[in-house]
Formats: sequence, structure tokens, C-alpha cells
Amino acid sequence: MSKVVLITGGSSGIGKAVGEFLHHKGFTVYGTSRNPERISNSIFPLLKLDVRNPESIQTAVAQIIDKSGKLDVVINNAGVGITGPLEEIPTQEIKNNFETNFFGPIEVMKSVLPHMRLQKSGLIINITSIAGYMGLPYRSVYSASKGALELITEALRMEVKSFGIHITNVAPGDFATNIAAGRFHAPLLEGSAYEATYGKTLQMMDEHVTGGSKPEEMANAIYSIIQTPAPRIHYKVGSLLQKFSIVLKRILPDTLYERILMKHYKL
Repeated sequence: MSKVVLITGGSSGIGKAVGEFLHHKGFTVYGTSRNPERISNSIFPLLKLDVRNPESIQTAVAQIIDKSGKLDVVINNAGVGITGPLEEIPTQEIKNNFETNFFGPIEVMKSVLPHMRLQKSGLIINITSIAGYMGLPYRSVYSASKGALELITEALRMEVKSFGIHITNVAPGDFATNIAAGRFHAPLLEGSAYEATYGKTLQMMDEHVTGGSKPEEMANAIYSIIQTPAPRIHYKVGSLLQKFSIVLKRILPDTLYERILMKHYKL
């Protein structure tokens, strides 16, 4: 029997690319979307699911179990971007971001773990970000939400290993997707103390996404992880420079690394 895969946020970007790749490899793929009725070009089924709504998660998981009888792989891919000076980001928008990027994946894992325990097998792949390894200016909330998911994964991985369940993180760098269009931008406020520097940084971030790698690179990485009997704790997928930035953070003094980031962002 083919492996059954659930991908949250499977209607576009990385989620869609991964789903199509796995579908062509013979996997039984279920994607999710908050509004699947609006998507007409998906080659795999899209279930209605909002990671901010635990009931919708439980309903979608139950549909998969009822139809396929099992759930082998869960890819927590649904996420949203957010930018802005922390001082000027509305607190409700910070909470909204954590609801999607952090609490949402937790609720998905809580919903699928009982099924995986019964199977005595399963793989959960949490899509985090290279930005989660460091505090980036004007991406503070995004870095924090993805960094928190990295640490939750490290802890939960140890808690469930004895049940035959594997959990891993995959941290992508910049990819050419529509994430920039869907993220929350704190507005550039005329006269703000951050107006000039935030404006330059925002333009730079958009350029990085536009010139980023193709989502198919993530699809290949995810496929390789699924085929691995004992996945590692962390994987990074991106340019050599992006991955090397994590190494530099480990080996350089904090203040020197901070100066390098500030120079990069022209602060």
C-alpha cells in the first residue's frame, strides 16, 4: 500500500509543489486549504482545514483515516509571514501569526499522534525556516514563531520516539512562492523612526523571495526524508550562504554576528 500523506497548506507554494511531487511518486496525498472550493487545479484532494481551528483539524484527520485507514506522514507546512518594526506591529497581528505558525502545528500534531501510536509508526515533518535560527530585523515575530516550532519539535521528538514515531524539522531559506503576497506588513508610517530602514529592508526581503529557489527543491528534500529510516532532527534547504549563516551564528561572538546582520540589512 502507498504511504498516506497529509500536507497542511497544500494549495500553493511549497505545499503544492511537495504534494504534486509525492503524488507523482505514488503516494496517497491529501492537501488542505481554508477554502478548498476556490481551488480548481489541484491534482490531489484538498480538505477544508484551518490550523487555527482544532475542530477543523480533527474533522480533516478523521476523513483521511476513514477513507485511507491510516496516516503515515504529516507535513506541517501551513504558515504566514509577518514583517515590521516590533514596536509598530499590532499585538493582535503577533498573536494571529503565532496561532498559524506555532499553535496550529501543535494542534495538528495533537490530532494525529493518537493514530500514529496505534499504528506504531509515523513521520511528522515541521516546516520551519532558516529565519527561525536567528533574530532578523523587521522579521522578529516570524523568526520567533518559527524558532519556537523548532524547539517544540526537538522536545516532542524525544517524547514519542518509543512509539515508533519520528519528528523532524525542515528549515527552508528564501523560495520563489507567493508568501510575500499573503504576509502581514506593518505599514510604512510617514514620520516613523523606522521609516527609512524598514522601507529598505522590506524591499530587500521581497527581492530575496522573488529571486529565491524553486519550490521543487523542497519537494526533493521532503521526499528524501520520507525515504530515510531514521530522519535527523534538523534539515536546512536553501542557498549555501543562507545555510552558512547558521554556522556563523554558532561560531562567532554575538556582537560580531549582530554587526554582520546589521551591515547586510544596511542598518
